[in-house]
Amino acid sequence: MRIATLGPSGNNHELIAKRYLSLRCCGEDSIALFSQFEDAFQALIAGQVSHVLQCTAHATHSDCVGRYMHHAYPVDTFIAGSKPLALLAQRAIAHPTQVALQPATRYYTDLTSYADIIEAPTTVAVAEGLLAGRFEAGICAEEVLAQAPEQLRLVQSLGPALDTWVVFATTPLPASSPLCLED
Repeated sequence: MRIATLGPSGNNHELIAKRYLSLRCCGEDSIALFSQFEDAFQALIAGQVSHVLQCTAHATHSDCVGRYMHHAYPVDTFIAGSKPLALLAQRAIAHPTQVALQPATRYYTDLTSYADIIEAPTTVAVAEGLLAGRFEAGICAEEVLAQAPEQLRLVQSLGPALDTWVVFATTPLPASSPLCLED
């Protein structure tokens, strides 16, 4: 199985793809990371990958379901937790006024004390911005704290987000599949 999902490397899509492959597949499995889901679905349709893995919380999920309705079919679904997340801040700033986040994480905690909310494309981008000192605070993987404990501090541990994931292929499931509800 060659499964396509969203990059960059180190994000939750890659993490969940690796978990999926280790639990449900065997053999010569691989992951192809794409910068946007449209490219991943195009690779599926072109036969360059066998499956696409997408989190239903991703902002483009409904667009992809509609755009590829007659070309990419859901063939598996499951619930999986992300990397444990956290609200981190720069140690040098006692009361940060800005917070960076990937839009899907906006409601994971109360952010009313932050005057400026900066949207980033991924939690990996938030982590990179925190480590580079571009963001005063941000929601990202808690493991980022271990990369710069002298620079960053933990504001709040948020734990993993539980999301629903869908695997797409170019052949639909038979109506007799246990994943399909009978009419």
